[in-house]
Amino acid sequence: MDKRHFVGAAALAGLWPAAASARAARATGGAPGLLTVSGAIARSNRGPFDPALDQMLGKHGVRFDKAFVFTSAALRRLPAVAIKPTLEYDAKAHTLAGPLLTDVLKTAGVSGAGQLRLGLRAVDGYVAPITLAEARAWQMIVALSLDGEPLALGGLGPQWAVYDADRLQAFKDKPLKERFAACPWGVYSIEVAQS
Repeated sequence: MDKRHFVGAAALAGLWPAAASARAARATGGAPGLLTVSGAIARSNRGPFDPALDQMLGKHGVRFDKAFVFTSAALRRLPAVAIKPTLEYDAKAHTLAGPLLTDVLKTAGVSGAGQLRLGLRAVDGYVAPITLAEARAWQMIVALSLDGEPLALGGLGPQWAVYDADRLQAFKDKPLKERFAACPWGVYSIEVAQS
């Protein structure tokens, strides 16, 4: 076998994924993307779904032509809101802080006009289907911290789409275990679609 030909062919075969990876790294300043918003968006900072490199998205059936990817720093630059719901996991009130979900979507160029559906997808594949109107009415946040500490992957983070169930008429009288079905922890993908 011609070793030089093999190495050259291997490099060319890997050139496109490397270029796609480089474009994604430039779009996020080299930091890892933690939240991908796709679908009915007007702004994007990355190209189409890549079946070779977007393995978790692919396994969860998420495909797109363009998307907007947020790093931790990009999410932290958005104005933060703090809520203090009683959590189902320990029945105690905790302070959660992060940007409003509507601000995250606005940054990705999601229009507030019309009927939009959101698919909030967690790392385990769980999808909470809500509408943009619900996200707005519930003042849902993308929590980045709990009691002042960053949310960790393997815990409830690194992002948790959540609302203050204690103060919302639709949830406050429900049993604690039933209040957060629309709040996926470990949210990493938001799919936006017209109704």
